[in-house]
Amino acid sequence: MKYLLTLGLCTLLLACHSGREVRSVRLFPVPGAVDVNPDTRLTIEFTATPVLGDSGKIRIFEAGTGLLVDSLDLSIPAGPTRPAPRVEGATYTKMPYDYARTKIPTNRNTRPGTPSGTAEPTSDTCQLTIIGGFTDGFHFHPVLVQGSRAVICPHHQMLERGKRYYVTIDKGVLSCAKDRFDGIADPRAWSFTTKAALPALRDTLVVSADGTGDFSTVQGAMDFIPDFTEEPVVVFVRNGDYEELVYFRNKSNVTLEGESRDGVIIHYANNEVFNPHPRNVLTNEVPGTFPSRRAAFAMDNCRDMTLKNLTVMTTLKGQAEGLLVMGERNRFENIHIVGDGDALQVNGSAYFTGCRLDGGGDAILGRGPAFFYKCELNNGGGPFIWVRNTDANRGNVFVGCTFRNTAGRTSVLARSPKNSGKYYPYAEAVLIDCRLDGIAPEGWGRIEGDTRHNRFWEYNSIDAEGRPVDVSRRHPASRQLTLPGDKEWIEKYRNPEWVLGWNPEGKPEANR
Repeated sequence: MKYLLTLGLCTLLLACHSGREVRSVRLFPVPGAVDVNPDTRLTIEFTATPVLGDSGKIRIFEAGTGLLVDSLDLSIPAGPTRPAPRVEGATYTKMPYDYARTKIPTNRNTRPGTPSGTAEPTSDTCQLTIIGGFTDGFHFHPVLVQGSRAVICPHHQMLERGKRYYVTIDKGVLSCAKDRFDGIADPRAWSFTTKAALPALRDTLVVSADGTGDFSTVQGAMDFIPDFTEEPVVVFVRNGDYEELVYFRNKSNVTLEGESRDGVIIHYANNEVFNPHPRNVLTNEVPGTFPSRRAAFAMDNCRDMTLKNLTVMTTLKGQAEGLLVMGERNRFENIHIVGDGDALQVNGSAYFTGCRLDGGGDAILGRGPAFFYKCELNNGGGPFIWVRNTDANRGNVFVGCTFRNTAGRTSVLARSPKNSGKYYPYAEAVLIDCRLDGIAPEGWGRIEGDTRHNRFWEYNSIDAEGRPVDVSRRHPASRQLTLPGDKEWIEKYRNPEWVLGWNPEGKPEANR
């Protein structure tokens, strides 16, 4: 029986302990399945919406030996629901965060919460799992309820290739009145065998949520790829719902391509409260600081990567990026990013073309440089941009883009206020040939400090109907570029290679 069988092809009859009527649930992988991806999720299909309990355990054992491989304790909360108090005097990492590694730690060989850099250990009062070798760990939901399905999420990288496992579930972990589900105690009831063979790295790796590809999750595919590969690797993601936290670091020359932008949805309920930075270390402000864990999808210390034709999304409010990028020469084509405050964070050179962004205040945060070409930017409130670049690189440049306020009121394009005693005298946000809808007459928000080197510049902005924007009331610290006097500047800012320092349309090896 192959793992390719769908969820509906196997029904498990489970008798309740009280002798009531026997009802059925469907299991995936199907009992007895072989060739199961080691990164599989375990799914129980009910006939109605199940209820997740707050006690009991889900266990995975190695068949034959009876060795306990993984355990999910439902008495442990998924993650914090309130901001944690900060340590007095917490600051940024004094030394650049060390990304060097000769092996990648996993939950099999390292305790989740083990600190890296100068961070204090992550508390184990909430669920913790190591993702992408980040030992400090991420809070996560051990069981996801999706309609009538309960999706069990083992700790990452706990299952090995070529082994047979069985699953037990304590009574009370899940319940559904229509199905009379009282757990699974019999080791013979739900077992499966994982694939033994490794996929070929030189081929296109296929991710499919139904288990028919090389991997069942995006994270599983990225974990498989070695650090800083020189040969190009393509990861093709089939249409599907991928509810998973994605975090990977030290990747290069990988193209992550979805089957379609609206058909590949990679999402998770994550934000700064659920996965905060350590109490004693701040993040995000300068190069080399401690990595952030609050994004639904994070690329950390990556270079020469391409993401195309997919959606990345966080479903929580607050400081909650759909996408967070740290690295150099990364390219994004036809992707949809959904977040809230700080919906997109870009630290390092990145190129965006034909993308859509839906966010809240400060929808785009980071140090840049970032070039946006023919992108659609929607903001439900507050400024669109808070760029914090220094004089070491350019900031955010937008050519042929649309800025649209979706909250029924006006907002501003960018701001540059004092932030914890710090100013950004070289902050740069430049708009060329952009369409503005719902933007306040002043155009730009609060700009503080020495503004002599700031570049809040605009050229040829039009409104939603295509008419020239009235710029007579623009912020005094901003500037309108005009022809013929500013022709050279306009041409430079239209050129992504000048802004980024590399050609996003050229071959990656030509930019090294």
